[in-house]
Amino acid sequence: MEADFSQAVAELAALRQFSGLPRDFWPRFLAAAAKLAGAEAGAILLSNPGKTPRWTRIGDWNAGTGLSPGRTQFAAQLESIAERCIASGELAERAGGEFLVVAVRLKLLRAEDEVVLACQIKNGSAEARETLVRLNLAADVPAGFQQNVAAQRAVHEVERLAAVLDLNVPVNDATRFLPAGIAFCNGIASRFRCERASLGWVEGGYIRLRAMSRTEQFDRQMAAAQALETAMEECVDQDEEIPWPPPEGVTTVARDHEKFAAGQNSGNVCSIPLRLDGKAVAVLLCERQEPAFSASELQQLRLACDQVVRRLSELKHYDRWFGARWAVHARDYFAGWLGPEHTWSKAAAVSIAILIAALFLVRVTYRVEGNFILRSDKAAFLTAPFDGYIRQVLVRPGDVVTNGQPLLALNQAELLLQESGAIADVARYQRQADKDRAAGDIADMRIDQAQARQARAQLDLVRYRLDHVMVKSPFDGVIVEGDLRERIGAPVRQGDILFQVARINTLYAQADISESDVQNILDKSRGEIAFVARPQIKYPVTIQTIEPSAVTQKDGNVFLVRLQPVNAPASWWRPGMTGLCKLSTTKRTLFWILTHRTVDFLRMKLWF
Repeated sequence: MEADFSQAVAELAALRQFSGLPRDFWPRFLAAAAKLAGAEAGAILLSNPGKTPRWTRIGDWNAGTGLSPGRTQFAAQLESIAERCIASGELAERAGGEFLVVAVRLKLLRAEDEVVLACQIKNGSAEARETLVRLNLAADVPAGFQQNVAAQRAVHEVERLAAVLDLNVPVNDATRFLPAGIAFCNGIASRFRCERASLGWVEGGYIRLRAMSRTEQFDRQMAAAQALETAMEECVDQDEEIPWPPPEGVTTVARDHEKFAAGQNSGNVCSIPLRLDGKAVAVLLCERQEPAFSASELQQLRLACDQVVRRLSELKHYDRWFGARWAVHARDYFAGWLGPEHTWSKAAAVSIAILIAALFLVRVTYRVEGNFILRSDKAAFLTAPFDGYIRQVLVRPGDVVTNGQPLLALNQAELLLQESGAIADVARYQRQADKDRAAGDIADMRIDQAQARQARAQLDLVRYRLDHVMVKSPFDGVIVEGDLRERIGAPVRQGDILFQVARINTLYAQADISESDVQNILDKSRGEIAFVARPQIKYPVTIQTIEPSAVTQKDGNVFLVRLQPVNAPASWWRPGMTGLCKLSTTKRTLFWILTHRTVDFLRMKLWF
């Protein structure tokens, strides 16, 4: 018994350093653990979450004492024992009769993996708690085994990676494309024990054979070379690795590879696309009799191709004469613009090109701008006919008036008194003249007659003023100025301006056109105006006259241009209204319209 225990401890210590296959490890571990526990029987169960059956037995062990009812019962209860052990981490319970069951969860690298070691021991062989302690001490042996295997795999991967990277050295040392391609093919053939490794490059949409292992010159017109290129094109078309014979589960099309392998008596063929910036630009095709290319070798080949493709592409590009290099560069540049990449950049470039073309090719009517004010051809200032007082105001500015319509009334009380006095003076002087005539006083008669004529003239003047007490509109129009409603009873003197009346049907626009633009409208006659009050409505106008001399304003010299509306003025137009006018000139390019002011400014400043 003591010897078995020592042997089990030594075995477990050896298994901690074991790095062989799992099928060799688990039986040895189960036997050593069972001996350590002094068990009659043991088993290892692996959990299958979500599958049926829930547990898989991956190892069985017994002491070799034959089949017994206790062992049969132990085997039947293994799944329930595993479930309870996973729930609690360990298990020790009586299984009936003279046996006990102890179980522990084994420690693995992945915590989600569930593996249970269960042992059947006799009641008197050892205490259950001591047995659990022993098994727990051995529970981490599988984790050590997995670590050893992982470390060994990592070492192998590093070695394979180093071997692949060694293939880059001759390629990087080469200064021409053909020597680099041959060196790469030779390295692949040596590293992977291939009878032949060939490199083809995509040129003009087709594969061209460029290099072979252990061969510096070959005839591309040979049937073998053409079959090789056909197989390579099959790889480029699918843009993925194609091994032949295809492994189980691979669905790639390999008809041309099959024909090539049959024609060349190649037992195994494998083609790998060389991708540059995500696009297949070349193909490496390897041939050997045995063995078939493994998944690990395919991965190494893919890595080797990825490492050298950019270097080979650069060598191939610079191995040409400069004209071919420029042509390829131009093709790639325009292909990038015409392809599906860089959508927004291309859209922006196309938009800018269209905009530039429109600036220089599209011609539109250039229109000169200027401010205008509405004026009337006929306007009248109505003044006070004599000194007096305002008695009544009948209109206000903006009112439309008709010919002869009363606008204002002056106080006539004083005039009526003057009229009465003048009538009395005329009668008195007339009677006095008649009396002097009867008396024969000729001199006095003449004096009285002169005074009577003077009194009659005064009467005519008073009556004239009475006739003009009411100020009336001289024509149909609108009141432009004269708000006298607050001056009722105020005195006015003869000649004081009371109202300004303007005709509506003779309105015209007077525009201020800058001297830099006036030459563009000298022989033009059309335009449009828009009022500040209603900018959404445009009214056509014609150019009638341009003042021959400029007028100085704060923004520079301007010319006054008279614009006549084509249609009758609207009812809401009033003299003094302002707005913007646009006068049509010749058609110009958009570029000239946008830059001519700047160009004129620079010409004046730089004198060119």
